[in-house]
Amino acid sequence: MNRYPIWKYLLIVIVVLVAAVYAAPNLFGEDPALQVSVGARKDAIDASAQAKAETALRAQGMDFKSIESSGRSLLIRFNNAEDQLKAFDVVRQAMGNSYVVAMNLAPATPSWLRELGALPMYLGLDLRGGVHLLMEVDMPAAVATKMEQYVGDLRTSLRKEEIRGARVRREADKVLVSFRDEASRDRAADVIAEQFRDLEVDTEDSDVYLIETQLTETARREEQRQALQQNITTLRNRVNELGVSEPVIQQQGERRIVVQIPGVQDPAQVKEILSATATLEFRLVDENGDAQAAANQGRMPANALLYYERNGTPILLERRILLTGDSITDASSGIDSQSGGPSVTISLDGKGGRQFSRATRDVVGRLMSVVYIENKTVTHVRDGKEVKEKQRIEEVINVARIREQLGSRFQITGLDSTREARNLALLLRAGALRAPIDIIEERTIGPSLGQDNIDQGFRSVVIGMILVLVLMAMWYKSFGLIANVALTVNLVIIIAVLSMLQATLTLPGIAGIVLTVGMAVDANVLIFERIREEIRNGNSPQASISAGYEKALSTIADANITTLLAALVLFGLGTGPIKGFAITLSIGILTSMFTAIMLTRAIVNLSYGRKRRLNKLSI
Repeated sequence: MNRYPIWKYLLIVIVVLVAAVYAAPNLFGEDPALQVSVGARKDAIDASAQAKAETALRAQGMDFKSIESSGRSLLIRFNNAEDQLKAFDVVRQAMGNSYVVAMNLAPATPSWLRELGALPMYLGLDLRGGVHLLMEVDMPAAVATKMEQYVGDLRTSLRKEEIRGARVRREADKVLVSFRDEASRDRAADVIAEQFRDLEVDTEDSDVYLIETQLTETARREEQRQALQQNITTLRNRVNELGVSEPVIQQQGERRIVVQIPGVQDPAQVKEILSATATLEFRLVDENGDAQAAANQGRMPANALLYYERNGTPILLERRILLTGDSITDASSGIDSQSGGPSVTISLDGKGGRQFSRATRDVVGRLMSVVYIENKTVTHVRDGKEVKEKQRIEEVINVARIREQLGSRFQITGLDSTREARNLALLLRAGALRAPIDIIEERTIGPSLGQDNIDQGFRSVVIGMILVLVLMAMWYKSFGLIANVALTVNLVIIIAVLSMLQATLTLPGIAGIVLTVGMAVDANVLIFERIREEIRNGNSPQASISAGYEKALSTIADANITTLLAALVLFGLGTGPIKGFAITLSIGILTSMFTAIMLTRAIVNLSYGRKRRLNKLSI
């Protein structure tokens, strides 16, 4: 009567063992570490970078646990936070500007568990510590920038329609077009209304005949939305250079962006990366000068400047700038149809397209370079004080021959790999912020505060567990001990599932686990009370056990399904911490159904199912 088939026992054993393995990494804690990541223009970190970092640390007599290289990053583990802090400046100076160095916390999971794919849960900002930034996008500036583009477009359109005497200028978020006579103004108003559907056109009669244009409400909202999304994409790309796990970059309201980076212990480094600006310059190569001689002697031609390519090769470029990256509206990577090599297709706005077409008309056949320029603020610690220095990094990332007169759409070729082409397109498309942003709120949660939260959360789980275990053992005796085993396994499975999903655990998530601990025994209480009722009705112990599990099942299912539906609603409608609470609660409900019903029944069957003459139950 009270027996399971072999496959059910095997299933339970497998689930428990797998859960134990994948929950185990959370027991090993984290090591203070330095994360050395390559920039967006490099494929992978090389052996020389590892040797450089190791040599610099040993030269200063600094101890470290290990150095691990994986793909695009280098992880240096330390024994304590003090060694990590001392090594930060040493490694950053040794690696130079080609690498991003950030302080981080790395899981101390043994290698054999990592090989099985067993990793600890990510800890949220409130547990692990880190940086919280609230940024506001300057929406008026975004609209003003858009209207500035219309200045050139309106001039071109009116010129094509042979409307003379137009004076076009921008004032704030409007573009004003003035004329000398009413006929020209009325004709221009019709042309603008027909060709520029995103603009509202108003005419005024005063000393001059004036057309006032501004974005329609729909176009204005769309421009603000695109500015916000572009900035989110740009910030996400920059934060990824830190090499941290689970950064949170999301929209808040119509003009704000929340950036949360758990585990980063240097907020200055975060702000440096987020505030860095990147742009491009297109210059002609001075093919007559001797770049090597200029680099050795320091003497350059009057009309040339000395630059360096990424491999360190000097190159002379003309002082005249053909085009800057401010005119780039889009960039995408692909394959050049003629050479078969990787390429990047660039789109310019109207003003930039006209400027570039004029600039390249008479220089077909010459070499043109693309100069990548990055301005950023670097913080150094000198005499115990933070000193900020502005750095300007300039490097030639591409040199190619101009095949024909270029316009608003052209290709950059001569790249080394398709990955480099994708990275370059990303830099051009999302390397600069579409609209200025201001940091209006900044909070740094230190590791000590995060550890306090972890300790308090852990204590709450332990106290809740102990109270439930004691009550169940006192009230239901042997069956209570069985329920306690199931409750412990349930907690292990919850942690294992969160680890396998690589979910981020926050304080609300811990609250969900604590609530699950209290609710998990509800099913066993219903079952055990039903068994007691069956025994009072005169049924045999074996029949009472069977009836208790079968008759209580529908009630247990109803109670848990309604709670699960409430958790799903919280997840669907909630944000941030509410979602974290809903996730752990949902997982806890599902795992408690498994342990409270299937696992306890298996233990009860093994304990009592084989006893044919069972006269009394310890319940």
